[in-house]
Amino acid sequence: MAVVSDVRHVLVLPDRDAAEAVAEELGERFGVDEEPRLVRDALAGEDDAEDAQWLVVLRDEGDRLDPGALDEFAARWDGWREEP
Repeated sequence: MAVVSDVRHVLVLPDRDAAEAVAEELGERFGVDEEPRLVRDALAGEDDAEDAQWLVVLRDEGDRLDPGALDEFAARWDGWREEP
């Protein structure tokens, strides 16, 4: 029986434009087949969209993506990879 890992990576980006660019380039850079999920993450107590971060959530079945490479990739847009 094959064991399937349900590893998820969360990249935190400063705005929607950065999150959309990251999601688009993930396929080219890392060969990600599944469409990443974009999630708006409003900061606690803030209603203003300007104060929201955007998350790019991607599944990594088989745990094949290098966390360090994802950190460097997200940093190009002033973002980072959130540790689980």
